[in-house]
Amino acid sequence: MADRTILGRWAARSARTALLGLALAGPARAQGVSIALTPAIQNVAPGAQFDVDVDVTQAGAAFNGFRVVVSFDPTALTFVPLVPLANQQGCLMTGGCSAACGQTFHQFAAAADSLVASDVLLCDQVAVTGPGAIYHLRFQAADSVQATTIHVRRALFYDAGLFVTPVTTADCQIGIGELLAVGAGAPVGVLRVQAAPNPAWGRVSLLAATDRAGAQTLDVLDPAGRLVRRIASGWQPAGERTLAWDGTDAGGRGVPAGVYLVRLRAGDRVTWARVALLR
Repeated sequence: MADRTILGRWAARSARTALLGLALAGPARAQGVSIALTPAIQNVAPGAQFDVDVDVTQAGAAFNGFRVVVSFDPTALTFVPLVPLANQQGCLMTGGCSAACGQTFHQFAAAADSLVASDVLLCDQVAVTGPGAIYHLRFQAADSVQATTIHVRRALFYDAGLFVTPVTTADCQIGIGELLAVGAGAPVGVLRVQAAPNPAWGRVSLLAATDRAGAQTLDVLDPAGRLVRRIASGWQPAGERTLAWDGTDAGGRGVPAGVYLVRLRAGDRVTWARVALLR
């Protein structure tokens, strides 16, 4: 009899919580939650560290907790934990850009190819809406030139113990040592570098092109991202120019045969080319 009484009280309390959740959410619950990994496109240097945010992109349904699973290619990216771990929480959950009290139940787990983050507000009858960040992630790019995607595998949102639906998600693209397009498939102006011949015996012609005048640097790096030789540095007009690399390092010594990276940096833009050097 006592057990039935306890179960009856628990059921009644759960029902009241569910009704309260529906009352609090009101019509906004039908709007759901839209999240995206931002920025949508990043171009980073091989071996560089960079950050990705899990953002609620617009005002929508209220929520007071979430669980998000993010996956990535471990041959292209390595997860880098923030210290302390609490720094991975976004401003919507910490109260930095919301009315949250700053107290959360936060859990995080990392595997070789995926991350699981759960965060729940411990604020009495407080829920949040977007826009704003709910989580921060840091990665280190591989040393090889490639493009890769970070993917939202699963996302669940809650408010007062109830699921908030629908949830829409958007992934992000990472260009490691190569320039990805932004917007509606349009390139970021004109910025390119080409090596010829390729493969090359000892001497390589490098064609650098940009649509903007400004400071430029042209470097040759090894596959690990270490500087081998700076070919040119300084202010340059818009247009094309041809330079040469004679297959030597900064000290004038011939480098071993292998694959090298050519990096053209113009302001905050970077593009890359690969060249195979033969001996």
